Amino acid sequence: MRRYSQRQSLSTLSEINVTPLLDLAFVLLIIFMITTPLLENSMNLVIPSSGAKNPPINRSRVQTVSIDRTDTIRFNNQIVDLETLTAQLGELKEKNPDVAIVIRPDRELPVQKLIAMMDALQWVGITKVGIATKAEPK
Repeated sequence: MRRYSQRQSLSTLSEINVTPLLDLAFVLLIIFMITTPLLENSMNLVIPSSGAKNPPINRSRVQTVSIDRTDTIRFNNQIVDLETLTAQLGELKEKNPDVAIVIRPDRELPVQKLIAMMDALQWVGITKVGIATKAEPK
């Protein structure tokens, strides 16, 4: 006589129990759904400030470009448009290859306008570019 009960007890399982895996996936999904909006809304963008002291600079080699929120560009306190500014910077670069530019953007200025200004500086060949920031209060 054969004993079938012993044979069945030695057989292997060919299926994986998926229920604990699904429970873990759903718990993680709920945790991420709760925490993601909190992480996205917690960013507060303000003009960067720095507590570091700047080294002394040679004022004859540094030129200032200011852009306000109405897209008015001032080159050394003279109002110019982007094409005139590019031409003036090209002449300045030919006279003095070590020229440095400090960009003073307005707090409300769109980033794309600042990038356009930096593209114009790169096109002229000026590589020494800085962006003015407000001093950090202590």
